[in-house]
Amino acid sequence: MYYIGGTVMVIYLLLGVLSRKENVDGKTGKLFAPFYKMAAWIYKRACIHKLPLFSSGQVERDLRSLYPEEGKEQLKTDYYIRKISLSLGILFVGTLFGALVKYNSQSNVILDEDGRITRGRYKEGKKEVMLKNENEGRESRFLIEVFPLQLSESQINVLFDEFLSSLPEYILGENPSFDQISSDLTLEESYGDFPFLTEWESSDPSIVGNTGRVYPREGPVSVELTVKMTYDKIVREEKLELCVVPEVQSPEEQERAELEELLLQSEYKSRDEEVWTLPREWQGETVNWRQEVEDHSLLLWLTVIVTTVSVYVMSDQDLHKQLQRRKKMMQKDYPDIVHKLVLYVGAGLTTRGAFQKIAGDYEKRRKKEPRPAYEEILYACRELHSGVSEGVVYEHFGKRTGLQEYIRLGTLLTQNLKKGNSALLQRLREEADRAGEERLQNCKRLGEEAGTKLLVPMVLMLVVVMIIIMIPAFSSM
Repeated sequence: MYYIGGTVMVIYLLLGVLSRKENVDGKTGKLFAPFYKMAAWIYKRACIHKLPLFSSGQVERDLRSLYPEEGKEQLKTDYYIRKISLSLGILFVGTLFGALVKYNSQSNVILDEDGRITRGRYKEGKKEVMLKNENEGRESRFLIEVFPLQLSESQINVLFDEFLSSLPEYILGENPSFDQISSDLTLEESYGDFPFLTEWESSDPSIVGNTGRVYPREGPVSVELTVKMTYDKIVREEKLELCVVPEVQSPEEQERAELEELLLQSEYKSRDEEVWTLPREWQGETVNWRQEVEDHSLLLWLTVIVTTVSVYVMSDQDLHKQLQRRKKMMQKDYPDIVHKLVLYVGAGLTTRGAFQKIAGDYEKRRKKEPRPAYEEILYACRELHSGVSEGVVYEHFGKRTGLQEYIRLGTLLTQNLKKGNSALLQRLREEADRAGEERLQNCKRLGEEAGTKLLVPMVLMLVVVMIIIMIPAFSSM
């Protein structure tokens, strides 16, 4: 992960140097400005080489429909630069976090190359170490607790009687009683909130280890287990009679158990030493140990890569969804616009005057309630003021919306200019009636879709109600 992080950082450094002369958009924050410069440099080089990654006909059409007043090339440039800069920012932050995760995981390594583990001080507490053994192609993992250096005098309080009365539930583990011991015992230095240290000693460590490891024999065997409880300068010992019964183990399980016992015994015997040297031999064979730590840095970095690619790809889909929402708003406003045209033309205004009247009324409330359909009318009026002929303006108006209704309206107004105003009012009224019917059909369709969407929550509510009713009924039986 360090190599990946270093490579990514070098690439960013080179991009930063190469893009230092690029201009930054005034809306871009200071923290995001370096990524914006890099994105601008990348996009310009991509345009020179005509890379298809930064060119999409659908994206260009969506941008023109959403922002008809802006220049085509400027819209495209701003869109891709911002998308690239967002992807670069995500990749940079993700790589940085990946490197931090890698560093954090490596900082937990306490086993050196010589097979030695340096113990911590008393106040640091015990540490858990995952050790991996590789022996003739077989691998075994052991989670070992490395205890800190012990002080010369104990400073812990003891509650002897209470602990002895509850001793079975603390140490038996999966065993039913002291007379039927077949699995490991839970022998620890401390239990729960009891403020004392406990030491365990077995009369036969080959059957029951001092750490609680049980090695059953072919028949029942009696073993005496001594517990030594220490409170300041007060020491109390109790003896427990155990009966170890046989347990079937596979050769692999037996080998793993013996290796773990070897580790535990070695750790226990070296607690008065600052450095614990792991055992090098077992049954005449050389044993190699390697600490295993959890390192999720590479997984995090791969997740960042997937996220970066997803954000880059999904940006185009978000843009298209934004266009679809815009079209739905325009469809919703269409009947109102046609009715206003009918009203103004019927009152004696020309088509041009009706358009300007609608645009003027909208401009007064534009800041409070922006509507894309009225924005197109306002844009059409600006074209009229700039000297574009009426017929061309109405055709452009219909084509910019990309909706069949507005294209039909634009064609109707253009034909009216060619044939005269005699039948315009009647055709507008027919168009208004058609628009009203289409709005009614859309409302019915939306109602049906809403009913379908509510079906799943209603079923879930029915299940909850049935559970509420059935549980008391069954509990009372």
